[in-house]
Amino acid sequence: MEYLVWAVVGLLAYSLVAPLASSATQDVPPTPALFLSTAVFLAIAGVVLVVAGTGEWSYVVSRDARYVYVAGVFLTVGILGYTAALEAGPVSVVVPIYGMFIVGSSAIGILFLGESVTATRVAGICCAMIAIYLSAEGA
Repeated sequence: MEYLVWAVVGLLAYSLVAPLASSATQDVPPTPALFLSTAVFLAIAGVVLVVAGTGEWSYVVSRDARYVYVAGVFLTVGILGYTAALEAGPVSVVVPIYGMFIVGSSAIGILFLGESVTATRVAGICCAMIAIYLSAEGA
């Protein structure tokens, strides 16, 4: 159940990202804003690697690292799009639309990673889609 604590920590911290990014991109263009926030992220992640003792170089060239590199490309494109959207549109509309990644990721997990499909899971995905539509409706 420790993962639930980390999920809540992530939720609370990430809830502040969109309002802060939206505010920042009123004065700083999205690309430099993303670069600067990523520099902070990399510095902190580097400290965590050292403190946790998980910064082994063998991971850089491991066979499965290719998935990490491809994920990094998609993460970059996704965050660049998200940051540009936050500069141009209201947080209350951009965040729910961006939040559709939950539905997309869930579908990919079910279709390609062999995750189980239950009535509850399908209902949750449908509710998420409805909630996101209602949140962004009228945009």
